[in-house]
Amino acid sequence: MTESRAVVLLSGGLDSATTLAIARNEGYLCYALSVFYGQRHDAELDAADKIASALGAHEHRVVGADLGSLGGSALTDPEIAVPEQRTEGIPVTYVPARNTVLLALALAWSEVVHASHIFVGVNAVDYSGYPDCRPAFIDAFEQLAAVATRAGVEGMPLRIHAPLIDMTKGQIIKTGTQLGVDYAQTVSCYQADSHGRACGRCESCALRRNGFSDAGLPDPTRYQ
Repeated sequence: MTESRAVVLLSGGLDSATTLAIARNEGYLCYALSVFYGQRHDAELDAADKIASALGAHEHRVVGADLGSLGGSALTDPEIAVPEQRTEGIPVTYVPARNTVLLALALAWSEVVHASHIFVGVNAVDYSGYPDCRPAFIDAFEQLAAVATRAGVEGMPLRIHAPLIDMTKGQIIKTGTQLGVDYAQTVSCYQADSHGRACGRCESCALRRNGFSDAGLPDPTRYQ
């Protein structure tokens, strides 16, 4: 296994772009992986392609996993409205088992390209209460990888890196800015239009807007 290789999950949003920049800054040869899981729009995947190129990913691949056919989330089911105010508990924008599926795909590709590291941009501070964004989930998946892969059972366990997990959105934006991330290229909105322009009303837009304010930086988001 080559220690300098890493698979980086890249959604096209602010957090994943920063995660790719961090991995590149730490010297990893990065294989960026984006997933079309049945989300409402593919503007974020177009953004991911631009980000991967701009930040020097060695390769960028898009794979499919049709979680949308299962329903259960406002991000995949057009019959479920995207909330425009924060709600109590786990919101309807939670996609059941999404990060488990995404990490499993990253795990599979890591074995193919002989990468011993996976980077994922989950965050447990400024987030929406999703259960698969917590440190306990990342730790558990890393333990799973150690027993579920050839690399793991041969004594070369894979590491899961979540460099943003304890950072506020403002801290994430400051870090990415220092590393050269062009946040105008990123798409975070839950209901962006086909051009990637944000609605400005959903919780993701609010978290992003507040993050730029906290970082003391202008918000480059393109709004509808």
